[in-house]
Amino acid sequence: MSATMRAGEPRTLAIANQKGGVGKTTTAINLGTALASIGERVLVIDLDPQGNASTGLGIALEGRPKTTYDVLTGGAGLLESALPTAIPGLLIVPANNDLVGIDAVLTDANRPFRLRDAVSALVARQRTLPDQAFNYILIDCPPSLNLLTLNAMSAANAVLVPVQCEFFALEGISQLKESIDQIRATLNPSLEIQGVVLTMHDARTSLSREVADNVRAFFGPKVYETIIPRNTRVAEAPSHGKPILLYDFDCAGSQAYIKLATEIIERERRNKAA
Repeated sequence: MSATMRAGEPRTLAIANQKGGVGKTTTAINLGTALASIGERVLVIDLDPQGNASTGLGIALEGRPKTTYDVLTGGAGLLESALPTAIPGLLIVPANNDLVGIDAVLTDANRPFRLRDAVSALVARQRTLPDQAFNYILIDCPPSLNLLTLNAMSAANAVLVPVQCEFFALEGISQLKESIDQIRATLNPSLEIQGVVLTMHDARTSLSREVADNVRAFFGPKVYETIIPRNTRVAEAPSHGKPILLYDFDCAGSQAYIKLATEIIERERRNKAA
């Protein structure tokens, strides 16, 4: 557990990988849903200008009166911007294309810490509103190391890294680790890699097995035992504005995300006890 965390504070995880198409948004949506389904109260922060996490949780573009752009620019707090989803206990701060221009808008020295400050304000507020307190905050990052990702990692206790089980998956992994080390040295001394989740795994192919073995060799025990399989139902669900647990609870993808949520909670408990 981060040295700066106190009992009762939410665990804030940045879901990040500099490579696109590895399942970051899918993981944010479905992990958040799975955590909420087992009784945790979860806030997803959509920090990608594409706003796919928002769409995937059923928030239409015209139904986003306040977004993460407003949070970063000081126009609104996280709680005021959060919208309920179809899943009890799961809220989202949505995003839209306004985030594309955030670099030009934020020019002060505090700009990498805007989200950190907003999370701190939320934590302070929820101490007085325990019935509205979040257990987890999941930040869906864009597929690059830009100002938005710096804000996410400055605000986070740890990084959760989805890695796709395909040919180019290991490309950039060492760069990502170096980036996290650099952010720890300069912006967030308590930042850690919470875990690595293997996604889009096809057990029928030797390539998927080889990639999984290589990732485990690189990250060791940081890699979760749970593997997210390549699953058509998981890919279909966002187009219906639903997480996979609502779209098809019984499919392999749904069951994998429930197992992952359970494993994350168990790992958190072990870390707190250590």
